[in-house]
Amino acid sequence: MEHMDEKILALLNESEKTSVPLNICTGPVRVGSRFYEFEQQAFWDNKLCLYIPKDFADMPEHLRAIKYPYQQRPQIIKCDETGAINITLSRVEQDLQDQWVKELTAGMKATIKRANPANVFYTEGGEMVGEKQVGYFDFKSPALDGFLYHLMFFLALEGKMVMGTFCCPFAEYEEWREIAFQVMRTVSVTEENKGEEQG
Repeated sequence: MEHMDEKILALLNESEKTSVPLNICTGPVRVGSRFYEFEQQAFWDNKLCLYIPKDFADMPEHLRAIKYPYQQRPQIIKCDETGAINITLSRVEQDLQDQWVKELTAGMKATIKRANPANVFYTEGGEMVGEKQVGYFDFKSPALDGFLYHLMFFLALEGKMVMGTFCCPFAEYEEWREIAFQVMRTVSVTEENKGEEQG
């Protein structure tokens, strides 16, 4: 009888976990032991929007220099209070159209693989988000103090490349992975009408 009670308790705990809303657009979501509320934020004169946690702030300059020591660090770096979990966005001066996204994603993955053969890659793909083709892959990379989990995604904005990343300590990967993909899937883009510009 006791075993039965334990089983019922375990089932209740499981169903409680699954009943917690998991959609970042409809309310607070539980990640690990805390809740995060997401809100849509706009970048580059409202040309690109996506949902990120409300309490993520711009990473301070001194931390940017440490975390991204190279010259071409991302233009937008939003992070939690520890700086360990962050979402970045970069506009890159590289031509990109929707139909080239798949090819570009494969090329970027190959480049990262060559740069560090110790990286472990998981999924790679492309999907339509709104009306934009978005390419992505995720991987685990060695870092000074352990491992990191990254989701990188790519899309075209006004004929140029946008690169987004989500990064967290690998120890928290299971809690954040689904959330990171949801963030990617909230991307929306407003582009100037190219025809009007030429006319």
